[in-house]
Amino acid sequence: MPLYEHVFIARQDLSNTQAEGLIEHFGAVLSDNGGKLVEHEYWGVKTMAYKINKNRKGHYAFLKTDAPAPAVQEMERLMRLHDDVMRVLTIKVDEHEEGPSVQMQKRDDRGDRRERRS
Repeated sequence: MPLYEHVFIARQDLSNTQAEGLIEHFGAVLSDNGGKLVEHEYWGVKTMAYKINKNRKGHYAFLKTDAPAPAVQEMERLMRLHDDVMRVLTIKVDEHEEGPSVQMQKRDDRGDRRERRS
């Protein structure tokens, strides 16, 4: 089955448990349609570059999935209809990277960054 990575932004006025509940809900939608949620990360509340639906912040979540295309389409359709989800991004990948995503790594662990010029 194809591999996908999804990032979605939920409204800022949700609690952390409600935002993590959305991850479980959409994982269940995938499994009901023949896919599986390989891994997920809750990135927390982050400030966005611009306002979306009058919100300046949002709960970010990252999902790694192994699912057929119809299951992903159904999950995306339900995400777009859900009142608490503001944005969704889905990318098809060749393979999932091991370990935590860049957002979850400590700033010191990122290493390969250029030094700032003064």
